Amino acid sequence: MAITFTPANATMLDALQGGVPYQQGQDILKEVMSNSLITQLGKYVEMNSPEMKFDVFEGGLNAYWVEEGERIKTTSATWAQKNMITKKLGVILPVSREYLKYKQANFFEFMKPYLAEALYKKIDIATISNVDNPFDQAIDTAAKSARAKEGDIDLENYEAIVAALNDEGFEPNAFISKVSNTTALRNITRKDENNVYSRPYDHATKQLDGIPVFNINKDLAQFAKGTLYAGDFNKVLYGIPYNMNYMISQDATLTTVTDADDAPLNLFEREMSALRVTMDFSFLILDEKAFGSIKAPAVGG
Repeated sequence: MAITFTPANATMLDALQGGVPYQQGQDILKEVMSNSLITQLGKYVEMNSPEMKFDVFEGGLNAYWVEEGERIKTTSATWAQKNMITKKLGVILPVSREYLKYKQANFFEFMKPYLAEALYKKIDIATISNVDNPFDQAIDTAAKSARAKEGDIDLENYEAIVAALNDEGFEPNAFISKVSNTTALRNITRKDENNVYSRPYDHATKQLDGIPVFNINKDLAQFAKGTLYAGDFNKVLYGIPYNMNYMISQDATLTTVTDADDAPLNLFEREMSALRVTMDFSFLILDEKAFGSIKAPAVGG
């Protein structure tokens, strides 16, 4: 009979696959959701299947003044169907037999912060910067036309993207930036009609004109210095349909990891194991016109 992994009654080598233990799995998901910017800013949607459809009202419904007994005019409202789909995100970690069996029986408890970090970094760089992105949308690709400015993070470009969002009927409720942009944000200077200068960025509260600025993880080099996203993140939905799962293999050959001889890592030959953890993540931008960006010109581009 298969053994279910719990730290109290089995080591990882006794139970080679199954659901991540409930408490550890919940802790990992909580850490993912509290550190990922897209999950902090977007709206969580309960899902019990890998796909969910939304009917989004796009306008066209009007009201009319009528006299007593007069016919009321009829208008045709416009609806669009949006489809939120789920993609699988996985982590594979090769470890020695001794490590799983003797040194860390309560393996998931120890690995929680490392697994969570790997997952939320991947979620953010995909859904925000469109890097290695399995989804059809990202914040970066949503910012188009007048809502995408190439240049420095300065007053002119900042006010231009906010105005462009306003023209589309949206007020930004957050900015996504990076710590390396702090100097540029602090240097934004505004002058009023009385020649009084002010700085709209408050470093103490990390707010730009009262709107919070969120810094993406500093280790994500793909998010380039000089990039600033603005948007109404109420238009972002995400979901996590299923519990996390794990599996341990002791005889696989890991083709994406090489040993000292530059050969694929064969677990059986080295008496090693590999832990695979997977989670499902769903993502949807309801209205791409709700987002804008400032991006520094590409070097050599």
